[in-house]
Amino acid sequence: MMIFLEFLIFFSLTLFLHEFGHYLAARLFGIRVEEFGFGFPPRLVRLFRVGETEVTLNWIPFGAFVRLSGENDPSVPGGFINAKPLARIAVLLAGPFMNLMTGLVLFSLFFLRAGVPEVTKVMVDYVEPDSPAALAGIQPGDFVIQVNGAPITGMAQLSQIIAQHRGEEITLVVERAGQQITLRATPRLNPPPGQGALGIRMVTPWRPVASWFETLPWASRATWEGLVQIPRSLVAAVRGEVPPEQSRVVGPVGIYTIFSQARERDIENEQAGASPVETTLTLRLMALISVAVGFANLLPIPALDGGRILFVLPELVIGKRVPPKYEAWIHTVGFVLLILLFLYITAQDIINPITLP
Repeated sequence: MMIFLEFLIFFSLTLFLHEFGHYLAARLFGIRVEEFGFGFPPRLVRLFRVGETEVTLNWIPFGAFVRLSGENDPSVPGGFINAKPLARIAVLLAGPFMNLMTGLVLFSLFFLRAGVPEVTKVMVDYVEPDSPAALAGIQPGDFVIQVNGAPITGMAQLSQIIAQHRGEEITLVVERAGQQITLRATPRLNPPPGQGALGIRMVTPWRPVASWFETLPWASRATWEGLVQIPRSLVAAVRGEVPPEQSRVVGPVGIYTIFSQARERDIENEQAGASPVETTLTLRLMALISVAVGFANLLPIPALDGGRILFVLPELVIGKRVPPKYEAWIHTVGFVLLILLFLYITAQDIINPITLP
């Protein structure tokens, strides 16, 4: 029950921040906001007013919404549809932008807690018994500095060097407790199933950060990588390059399933005394969900922010506006289709629950 409440608070806050972005941008450009609602209608009670905006509490306790004046009615003075094209685009972009910024903040919190990876270093995490590494004296916690005189700058490079010298003796320099030790080992030509030629498991070490500001470059990179990975995954799914269960689109039910599994895994790892990297899966997932919500709303689909932006572009390019009544009709149809898609995805999430890898 506690995990469900945690998810409800997180996901509702994600949707609230999206709408709050629209609200702030609308106020910035002088567009009147008639209502800012917590939850979804029907209305339960009006809480208070902020200028011309009613702040309401609604019966469905999930997310939030903003109702802009004159969204589809050009006869309303000071309304959304009468604002300049760039102002309308800015208001529509503000919601997804807020989600991306939320993702960045969450990634920053993750790196603040877990540290940042030292991608140019390779640490031995595990040594197989009776393997060439074990016989050579390599120990868990060793840092591989050199192999055959070549400085090691990453796991891929070390794996490649080991693969190129199967059956040949190699000279390794490892760092242990601040001291460099020279060792010799011969990678196996035919290692046992599930083992590598040398018999080690490599990891990228993590180091603590000195301040929150140090996390920002890493958080920015993680946010960008999370954003571009979504279309890449969609393309890979269309091409059949990934299994169907890994390319499914999920709704709130599926997101909750993944969230609960991640939270349970974090709790188990915390009880086992695991490292912060292994106990912050939920935090990373929350960051990715925030980024995904921002990306989804930018898709050029009627009723979504991206679809609405699409209808503003002709006004910028040729100076002519799509008649509001036609635009409103298309968005209504799009909204109905999205609801039907949402119901289908929800049914799939219930019938075929997704499992976290």
